Amino acid sequence: MTGGDDADNIDDLPPSAKLVFKVLEYDGPLTQKGIVEESMLSARTVRYALERLERINVVDEDVYFADARQNLYQLTEPPADPAEADGGVDVGDDTCAECD
Repeated sequence: MTGGDDADNIDDLPPSAKLVFKVLEYDGPLTQKGIVEESMLSARTVRYALERLERINVVDEDVYFADARQNLYQLTEPPADPAEADGGVDVGDDTCAECD
């Protein structure tokens, strides 16, 4: 039997991880310190939340070039859906039914 640590999606995560996800979604790439300031969570809670988010591959960790001692966290890009790329409109047909 598997433990409760393996989350399949955001809905299965603890509230702290959901908050960190939303902070990154709204504020873009941030360091752990930036996430702590924006979320008002403790550093330990943010570390745990980031671990959970990294485990389900929704957060990427990069080097923060302004201070290499820190990491920069950002949401991973979802796979591109061709239907959403153009707003869900089929642009392959040049005719307009309403224009005729």
